[in-house]
Amino acid sequence: MNDPGLVRILSTRLREAPRQLREAGSLRVWLLYLPGPGPYLMSWLRRRWVILRNPHATIRFHGPAYLGPGFSLDMPKGGTLIVGPGVEFRRGFRAEFGGPETTIRIGAMACFTYDVVIQCTSSIEIGEHCQFGQATLVVDGNHRFRDTSRPMMAQGYDYTPLRIADHAVVTTKCTIVADVGERTFVGANSVVSRPLPAFCVAAGAPAKVLEYFGPAGGEPPELSASTRAHAAGPALEA
Repeated sequence: MNDPGLVRILSTRLREAPRQLREAGSLRVWLLYLPGPGPYLMSWLRRRWVILRNPHATIRFHGPAYLGPGFSLDMPKGGTLIVGPGVEFRRGFRAEFGGPETTIRIGAMACFTYDVVIQCTSSIEIGEHCQFGQATLVVDGNHRFRDTSRPMMAQGYDYTPLRIADHAVVTTKCTIVADVGERTFVGANSVVSRPLPAFCVAAGAPAKVLEYFGPAGGEPPELSASTRAHAAGPALEA
């Protein structure tokens, strides 16, 4: 065992096992529920399975990652998935790859809760410490629909590489089809159809910037002067 990171993780879990067993109240609960060993064993098996099932694709996990129940990769034509250390796919995660050149990169410590779906044909890059709420869709393309002589499904797609920056938070039931800036917080049920700047709160369909909380002078132009003053609080008004 030559991986010092893995050795450190295993030794930490061994030290914490007696305390976790006491808190669980029974050996069965500790074995079958997180943070017990059962879910991590199943995660390891899922990891081996997706690699075995897709020998024609490039799948790399750089360090430990938790692959929860329902983890699924659809890669019939190949593609590339790169996952950083500490990423958590809790339950029902699915990624669909459109072709051999498709690339999805997920940064360290990102967290996907329940039933998050990524559909990619070009490339999608997700930064470190990003979080995704339940039933969120991340997609790099849109249907064409303006040709009135053909059905929508016969018109094809427009694809644009997508980037979600570090520490971005996408909450429940959002649809993301454009870039999201660093630490930007996207409210539930939002549709991000245009790029969102960094350090913002955004919500709506389509999503609009509601507040800015980043460094002074970096306010996005779409915020009106009155909105910026309100977001800054009494110090600015004084």
